[in-house]
Amino acid sequence: MQKIEAVIQPSKLDSVKDALVEIGINGMTILEARGHGRQKGHTEVYRGREYSVDLLPKVKIEMVVPDEMVDQAVQAILTAARTGTIGDGKIFISKIDEAIRIRNDERGETAL
Repeated sequence: MQKIEAVIQPSKLDSVKDALVEIGINGMTILEARGHGRQKGHTEVYRGREYSVDLLPKVKIEMVVPDEMVDQAVQAILTAARTGTIGDGKIFISKIDEAIRIRNDERGETAL
């Protein structure tokens, strides 16, 4: 099993979620986040004053998938989230040793 964490632009959430559901991934956790990478934020003008916005709104999607679905899930995220501009986001993949369903103590991939 692998855990996939994707940090994407909020405007791309629905298309990424739909792409993942389409390939059979139904379980995911979605978190609102703030941060920045290379774009380092920007300046805005509000009521005549300029101020710096250095933490931009992002969405973090987390899911644990069977090993054989990792490539499909990553490709679905890449295709749905890409705009081609800086700030599109990142995908992180890590190994999961065990998953346990609290309700009935199922373990491994059956707990997903």
